Amino acid sequence: MNSSKTPGLAGFVILKNTTCHTEKKISVFFSIIFMTVGILSNSLAIAILMKAYQRFRQKSKASFLLLASGLVITDLFGHLINGAIAVFVYASDKDWIRFNQSNILCSVFGICMVFFGLCPLFLGSVMAVERCIGVTKPIFHSTKMTSKHVKMMLTMVCLFAVLIALLPILRFRAYQIQASRTWCFYKTEHVEDWEDRFYLLLFSCLGLLALAISLLCNAVTGITLLKVKFKSQQRQGRSHHFEMIIQLLAIMCVSCICWSPFLVTMARIGINESRSKETCETILFALRMATWNQILDPWVYILLRKAVLRNLYKITRGCCGVHIINLHTWELSSIKNSLKVAAISESPVSSKQINLQPLGSMGQ
Repeated sequence: MNSSKTPGLAGFVILKNTTCHTEKKISVFFSIIFMTVGILSNSLAIAILMKAYQRFRQKSKASFLLLASGLVITDLFGHLINGAIAVFVYASDKDWIRFNQSNILCSVFGICMVFFGLCPLFLGSVMAVERCIGVTKPIFHSTKMTSKHVKMMLTMVCLFAVLIALLPILRFRAYQIQASRTWCFYKTEHVEDWEDRFYLLLFSCLGLLALAISLLCNAVTGITLLKVKFKSQQRQGRSHHFEMIIQLLAIMCVSCICWSPFLVTMARIGINESRSKETCETILFALRMATWNQILDPWVYILLRKAVLRNLYKITRGCCGVHIINLHTWELSSIKNSLKVAAISESPVSSKQINLQPLGSMGQ
């Protein structure tokens, strides 16, 4: 019988053939720590976002705040739901035969793993595109990127991630209990059917595509910010440039380091079919690495602000005893000043006014 099409037997086949054994105490410790730290970090980020949204209601920051709120809320529910299911599995001694006879819990677990895995990646790429448009085309961003459009993008991203997660269920393909017996996902052992390979490759390709879009847009944003910094003789936007460049570097490093192992592992399993040599320990390590990205997301996007960077700069300067960078006083609305500089450099009307100013002064 084909185990992929018989939900009641899908888990039992893997339970008999499992060769991956994880120590219960260490595994429970990891699950509880990941869930607790993730919930606390994202809750703190949500509180900071709500406070920032009440304090700053500029149109230029509204879209970023909405996207960041969607990201941290998704991460929060991901840690809450997936963490609660994982702790329940450990508490039940991973006895799936007893509490998963109809395969409902495994299906829910698998859907949540796919949705809460892809959705933050999609939102991260959308945030990178939004920042790229805001820096390179500030006039277009201020007129077209409204809160209504951002909410529509959030809804479309969530619906697309839900569709990808429900695709195996709609095709009557059951999510599989993995070899460690601690989580459910697409079939990763003895993958021979083309449809099972398709799901693995679809997940990995979409995740890698989201990372590639984020890398490209963040690189364009960083280069644009550097150009504006060197062209502008004013000192107003330097703190914002410094802040954004640090954030972009952190975002790219964290996303690639945390998600690349899991996405590449799933792609290799899908490509190599049954000849894949990926072990259960390798997959479990890559999964924990991906979990850390959802823990670090709020710290990178929200908590790595100019106030934190200013304190770090003061500590570094005090330890080194050398004047490294002459930072100007950190202004309250530095993002607004940076957008003004970029908008003035783009606007043809402003360039004409600048060219006419010396003539007016000569006439006087």
